Amino acid sequence: MEQLKRLFAAWAGVPCAECLALGANGSSRRYYRLVANNNGPISAIGCVADDLRENEAFFAYSRHFFNRGIPVPELYAVDDDRRHYLQQDLGDQTLYGLLREKKQQGGGFDAEMLALYKQALSDLHNIQVAGRDMDFSYGYPRAAFDQRSILWDLNYFKYYYLKLQHIPFDEDRLQDDFKRFADLLLSADCNYFLYRDFQGRNIMIRETTEPSTSHLYYIDYQGGRRGAAQYDVASLLYSAKSDLPEAIRQELLQHYVALHGDPDFMQHFWHYVVVRILQTLGAYGYRGLYERKPYFIESIPLAVGNLRRIIEEHPLPSDLHELNTVLTRLCQQVQPLPAATSDQLTVSVQSFSYRQGLPSDSTGNGGGHIFDCRALPNPGRYPEYKSYTGKDRPVIDFLCKEAAVDQFIDHAMAIVSQSVDKYLERHFSHLSVSFGCTGGQHRSVYCAERLAAQLRQKYPEVNVVLTHREQDKQ
Repeated sequence: MEQLKRLFAAWAGVPCAECLALGANGSSRRYYRLVANNNGPISAIGCVADDLRENEAFFAYSRHFFNRGIPVPELYAVDDDRRHYLQQDLGDQTLYGLLREKKQQGGGFDAEMLALYKQALSDLHNIQVAGRDMDFSYGYPRAAFDQRSILWDLNYFKYYYLKLQHIPFDEDRLQDDFKRFADLLLSADCNYFLYRDFQGRNIMIRETTEPSTSHLYYIDYQGGRRGAAQYDVASLLYSAKSDLPEAIRQELLQHYVALHGDPDFMQHFWHYVVVRILQTLGAYGYRGLYERKPYFIESIPLAVGNLRRIIEEHPLPSDLHELNTVLTRLCQQVQPLPAATSDQLTVSVQSFSYRQGLPSDSTGNGGGHIFDCRALPNPGRYPEYKSYTGKDRPVIDFLCKEAAVDQFIDHAMAIVSQSVDKYLERHFSHLSVSFGCTGGQHRSVYCAERLAAQLRQKYPEVNVVLTHREQDKQ
């Protein structure tokens, strides 16, 4: 975080006033929002990523697309170590998030969503074409979605879905069919930029100054490579969790086909829908069947439903006998999915004053983690901060400038994350985390607020309850 702050100060010309950890969505990359104020707010998204080859792919792709007018985040600054970098802050609203909000409010897929999806597909076509002259030597982990890449995905499906769901198959015959299926897929025109993960969570919505209009921006394309255009269209339209109405899918598909203009596009499209769904089931199998994460378990029936409809209406070639047999068994299987975390994990985060004693625990788990903030710089020693708490801007600004505070919270987050991961794995229901300082007003409140925010970003499936023992009494 300190390295990102130095990079931010060099880029922005002013020190970073606030640095907040953001969720990584399962990635090993760590994201932060860095903010300063200099006659108006200045912000950037900072990233810490240790995979240098993946980073170089992101840098090269970002510059290529940005120079061609494709709406991707502007790359602001890259540290000499190539592991720390800053990019444009596009906010927090995603296309998938907006769709989910509308569904929760009973609105569903309305005219606004249809317009946004059509815009996304139009932009996708531009991305695919603009990327045809990309320098794919940066491609990671492969320069092309070739036979090896396809077989990786199909074997991922085999080992993390078929085997974990105990669906029988002849492994030798299935592997032969995988190779034939890969050859069939590669008979399409494979000279486009294949985004690889073109789905609603990677499409950001930014409101414009014009009423009722939005701009879409695109992120998380560093896994892109040379490949067929059909794959990314399948990724967006047949995303299991988005669960688009079938009539809407067909309207959007026709919108894209008209833009693309290739008369052979549909000849290969349904094959790419199948391979994308199988790749998705492999990921859901690993994250859901193996790691028992609720989001992925809940998505499995939706993905299977999509697959069932596709192979019924658009069957694979009959010479893929073993693959067809396996997919039929998969779609006919009536087997309860394993339970996710049976009781949602609740993490209780609180601040307290050591003068009033240690916090009590009503869950029977023994109190959990207690972090002593009294070694941190204390704004309470200064008269101008006496009337404020760790939730107020003057105290926040004071503590944000102290490197020791950031280090303390980073260490606390690492310890708590280790416990949360294990508690989720073992289906525990409660974890207590407490921060104490002398009066329970400044440092402990600030640290509790920061840690709770980071936990909510990193673990959306966890119920984080934040309380301030001494402040709540007032």
